Amino acid sequence: MDKTKILVVEDQTIVALNIKNRLKNLGYAVPSAVGSGKEAIREAELTNVDIVLMDIMLKGDMDGIEAARIIKSRFGIPIIYLTACTDFETLERAKLTDPEGYISKPFKEEDLCKNIETALLKSRSKNKK
Repeated sequence: MDKTKILVVEDQTIVALNIKNRLKNLGYAVPSAVGSGKEAIREAELTNVDIVLMDIMLKGDMDGIEAARIIKSRFGIPIIYLTACTDFETLERAKLTDPEGYISKPFKEEDLCKNIETALLKSRSKNKK
């Protein structure tokens, strides 16, 4: 069976590399890691990923919530937010994009794996309907 492909959207290079390595250790494929909302949309279109791990606070004029909204509406790819943003207003905005998960940083690999597998399961059952 093919490895699950995950797009990492994180604007801090060291954090992105850490996430990428942890995902690979868990057995996932990470075709790319990008640092902006616009790059995330382009990569989602080009790489045919199964899921997107999205940071909310990104450099540039588009945050992760807006990028997630566009990716979900255009490509139907499940989104898991992986972020340090936990204020109520941000959570409310993020909820409007119907994410498959929300993981607070710092995170444990176990939480990452559980959220990814649950999101994939939810996504597959939605697509069967």
